[in-house]
Amino acid sequence: MSTTPELIDVLVEGATPVKALRPPLARACAWLMLAGLIVALLAVLHGLRPDLGARLQQWEFLAGLAAALATGALAALTAFMISVPDRVDGWLWLPLPALAAWASTIGYGCFADWVSVGPEGLQWGETARCFATVLLTSVPLGLALAVGVRHAALLRARAVAATGGLAVAALTAAALSLLHPIDATAMILIWNAGIVALITGFATVFGRTVLRWTALRFAPTRTLPEGAVQ
Repeated sequence: MSTTPELIDVLVEGATPVKALRPPLARACAWLMLAGLIVALLAVLHGLRPDLGARLQQWEFLAGLAAALATGALAALTAFMISVPDRVDGWLWLPLPALAAWASTIGYGCFADWVSVGPEGLQWGETARCFATVLLTSVPLGLALAVGVRHAALLRARAVAATGGLAVAALTAAALSLLHPIDATAMILIWNAGIVALITGFATVFGRTVLRWTALRFAPTRTLPEGAVQ
């Protein structure tokens, strides 16, 4: 049986350099580029909403879209920032102004057209397509973000998961605004406020579990050199 000093020497000899993480800003930008690629692929496969040109002429649509994109980008940056041990909790305030602006645009649209549900009621075929878009956008983005911040599993897991979930939800809602005509009041509430509540809530509740799972699956594995006691 090896002695403790001998075991330490064996471990030191077999140690491999640890690859440093890229800066949080760089990793957040890479994740946002992935989000843009996913939305672009969905636009190619699904097509943009037929009235997008007209909607882009309306300030409330542009404001809501810009606020959703800003919320997603700032929440993603926050998630990557606070996943690093030396970052302060003050980063958690970063996405809140954009989130408040986004919520106000949703509220304005619902107030301005409170009783509208569309001339033909809720179209369940479109609802199913919206749900498919939610899955195709949020699932890969959520997994990619969980892998990117997996090292935070034992640090600020809940805060990282909550801000990451908000980022995924905001960008998913922005994608829906570009791909699907969801102008009825009930649909606005379901596919914007509902998505944020569902994805962010899920990430907050199960975030630590997901981060632990990704940390175990994607962390580099190491084997002890031959002769070392395990």
